[in-house]
Amino acid sequence: MSFKFEKLVIWQKAMDFGEELNVSTANFPKKEMYNLTSQTMRAVDSFALNISEGSIEQSKAEFGIFMGYAIRSLAEVVTCLHKALRRSYFSESQFKIYYNKAYELMNMMIAFRKRI
Repeated sequence: MSFKFEKLVIWQKAMDFGEELNVSTANFPKKEMYNLTSQTMRAVDSFALNISEGSIEQSKAEFGIFMGYAIRSLAEVVTCLHKALRRSYFSESQFKIYYNKAYELMNMMIAFRKRI
């Protein structure tokens, strides 16, 4: 048995991305615990949560709305990545890895939403 969303590659990748960022944000300075660390984690978690929430018992139109929320949450994550880079919490190479994953996920999300 499984839920419909668990079979979605975008949900699986969103979950993986969130866990990767969770490990990295744990290294942010303590002063960021209630600011950038928290905001990054809330946004990346919201990304996966909206995919799952929208996939259950929703019309296609409503699922599309939740996918829009997920896309916007991912855009928020990208801004958090830029903030972390500017504050030197990420190296340039670490930033590029996360940025490229976010870019790939964004393209997947937009393509998926068009097919709903």
